[in-house]
Amino acid sequence: MAKIIGLTGGIGSGKTTIANYFAEMGVPLYIADDEAKKVMQSEKIVKQIKLAFGDSLFENDVLNRAKLAEIVFNDADKLATLNAIVHPAVKEDFELWLLKNKKYHYVIYEAAILFESGRYKDCDVIVTVTAPEEMRIERVVKRDKTTREQVLSRMKVQWDDEKRISLSNFVINNSNLKIAREEVVKILKILNIKQNQS
Repeated sequence: MAKIIGLTGGIGSGKTTIANYFAEMGVPLYIADDEAKKVMQSEKIVKQIKLAFGDSLFENDVLNRAKLAEIVFNDADKLATLNAIVHPAVKEDFELWLLKNKKYHYVIYEAAILFESGRYKDCDVIVTVTAPEEMRIERVVKRDKTTREQVLSRMKVQWDDEKRISLSNFVINNSNLKIAREEVVKILKILNIKQNQS
């Protein structure tokens, strides 16, 4: 079975960019947030979200993700409720995906809340992506057309870099894309050496 590289980082750190560098170099990529969006459209999950949060979050049976985000990022209990609905479904989806990619030595599992969800325990190697806080805030404000306050409230519910780094095997500083890309190459070389020795 393929070994799992858990790839994470705080909001705005640019972990998807780094994940795509790995993918360009031939490592299969699973982006948990994207897959969670798909899973949340399934009938079973829609029912559970309606039960937990009410019908008002849906317009013509389509979930208003912005409204839901506003609720859960301002209430730790509601975030925990949503995670308890979505995480098991994503885990199941990933396990099926992993079977399809078992011939590879490594795959990437990219998740914003790799540590918070406990999924890091399933990974063989962990890579954390970092960037200066102001740069991260700017990136998210621009990307999501949101406010600084909203970004900060989302940052508050995530682990800080120090905590992530203490449990990581590799750290990529993503303030310079060229250097960050070189770090990906280095990590793959190290992993291939380890892999050849095992």
